[in-house]
Amino acid sequence: MKVIKRDGRAVDFDRTKIELAIEKANQEVRQKDRATKNEIKQIINYVLESDKKRILVEDIQDIIEEQLMTLGHYELAKKYIVYRYTRALVRKANSTDQSIMGLIKNQNRDVTEENSHKNAMIVSTQRDLIAGEVSKDLTKRVLLPEKISKAHEEGIIHFHNADYFLQPIFNCCLINIGDMLDNGTAMNGKMIETPKSFLVACTVTTQIIAAVASSQYGGQTVCISHLGKYLRRSYEKFIKQIKEEVGKEVKEDIIERIAKRRLKYELSSGVQTIQYQINTLMTTNGQSPFVTLFLCLDKDDEYIKENALIIEEILKQRLQGIRNEAGEYITPAFPKLVYVLDESNNLSGGEYDYLTKLAIECTSKRIYPDYISAKVMKKNHQGHLVPPMGDRNFLSPWKDKNGEYKFEGRFNQGIVSINLPQIALVADGDEEIFWQELDERLKLCFDALMCRHYALLGTISDVSPIHWKYGGISRLEAGERVDDLLKGGYSTLSLGYIGIYETVKVMKGVSHTDSTGKEFAIKILKKMKDTVEEWKKNTGLGFMLYATSAESLRYRFAMIDNDKFGTVKDITDKGYYTNSFHVDEREEIDVYEKLKLESEFQAITTGGSILYAKVPNDKFDMPKLEEMIKYIYDNIEYVQLNTKPGLVGNFGFGEDIVANENNM
Repeated sequence: MKVIKRDGRAVDFDRTKIELAIEKANQEVRQKDRATKNEIKQIINYVLESDKKRILVEDIQDIIEEQLMTLGHYELAKKYIVYRYTRALVRKANSTDQSIMGLIKNQNRDVTEENSHKNAMIVSTQRDLIAGEVSKDLTKRVLLPEKISKAHEEGIIHFHNADYFLQPIFNCCLINIGDMLDNGTAMNGKMIETPKSFLVACTVTTQIIAAVASSQYGGQTVCISHLGKYLRRSYEKFIKQIKEEVGKEVKEDIIERIAKRRLKYELSSGVQTIQYQINTLMTTNGQSPFVTLFLCLDKDDEYIKENALIIEEILKQRLQGIRNEAGEYITPAFPKLVYVLDESNNLSGGEYDYLTKLAIECTSKRIYPDYISAKVMKKNHQGHLVPPMGDRNFLSPWKDKNGEYKFEGRFNQGIVSINLPQIALVADGDEEIFWQELDERLKLCFDALMCRHYALLGTISDVSPIHWKYGGISRLEAGERVDDLLKGGYSTLSLGYIGIYETVKVMKGVSHTDSTGKEFAIKILKKMKDTVEEWKKNTGLGFMLYATSAESLRYRFAMIDNDKFGTVKDITDKGYYTNSFHVDEREEIDVYEKLKLESEFQAITTGGSILYAKVPNDKFDMPKLEEMIKYIYDNIEYVQLNTKPGLVGNFGFGEDIVANENNM
């Protein structure tokens, strides 16, 4: 018999450990209440008679408690439970101590690699990570119900961002930058008035971004369209200044030409301010702000011309890159860029097609921007264009008291992800068991998400003024509770998932690229979507189904399951699970076929998802990429084209474009 330890290791069963534990408890009770040696042997034999090849150490302890009570040793069972709990506290303290010391010595890879945007060598980042380890410890031991902590440890679910759960802060948001610029805000107790120029608006925007990032743990998005009016203000200011300087002696066309020259300089300086500030500012959690710029042109926007100029400058500066300490131009991690394809720029002869061509060129060299099709998104989101919150997390439509739809100024309370491949491994091809297990584990996810919700209830606005009092999310009064913003669907709670490919492979023996596998995969997603809708109906909360941006999670789940179930071909032997519903990265598939298949899953996962296609930048071909952009506009909601040199394979474009999953 193999015993699965709490750290996931499998060790040989050792009867002496049970003997020692019961004897320790024996010493705490009167002689007549103690278990005899024969009774201890009987308990050990009971464990062995379970005839399991693998058993969790917690299950052994449960059996010991049950058997002690069956034998009538109630006082001893109580002492054993106390002993067990005390040992658990010691273990937790030791593991936390070791984790923190590992951080300081730069040896704790699990923590340092969990977020690739944090440099764990820097003391300010270490300070945040150390605080996070303490938060994780208290979260698992004290704040979460034992069944949730246990499910997380066993890889049944993943309770995201436990390192911040100790504090009343949320995940990600779509900040209301328009309100903050137009009506002013406050930071560090200082009033920030409405900007009078584009350059000042850009500076204030970056200050807001840094302040917002310091009081939450997820990403944020800024809609650039709110800056257009400030660019026009700068132009009008320049016209006025020049006229005051030259009087009536200079013709209007010359004045306009001079004003446009000054505006061009201010435009460049303002965008450069955004790029450099975001990359040089450090938030209180020791990293650059995780921020996305949403690049969208609305045909009804009176400042559409100005916004087109801003988007063009953002793309040009991103194309150039930013210098590192060696003076070389590199691609900055932030801000992320999301470019919206719409009627006027979908490469069908629209007025702003030139911006899309510039975006494609930028993608070929700098990975970003990602692309959203307004056409497909509106189809999937009840007629609305929804900016992602930081990365790929989407809000559901919500109306204010005036019946107006609102997206900016809303947020995500938190995420819990389910390990789908583990359910398949437990079921081992038996669909009845699979659906029963899925139901049970979805109940755990619901309970875990409600823990996130309850943890935020009662939060007062003073804990993060930039969010709650000064416009980032709302304009609450001092001391006012945020509870109303947690209910009624204003904010969201996300059920995440990964590993559709592996799940289908275990249950059906084929990938979800096969028609049989695809049918089963869609059935799984629809089951989760229906469950989320039921939660929403029963609670009035904004639950959403989300394709988890797994990062290190897909490796964690695979490692845990490899220890539990052994090496399973095409499943645990890879060392990772496939992100969300994506085609496994080893499958050779035409890029259009891949995108078409995955778009069906994307339409179900309305809480957020993104598709990927890798584009070798040493094989960059503008006409072929323009062809792909046109296809994206008609068929795909949200996609990233990854530029990777040297990729080869005959996948629809010869060796030009390889359909593949992004290893985020």
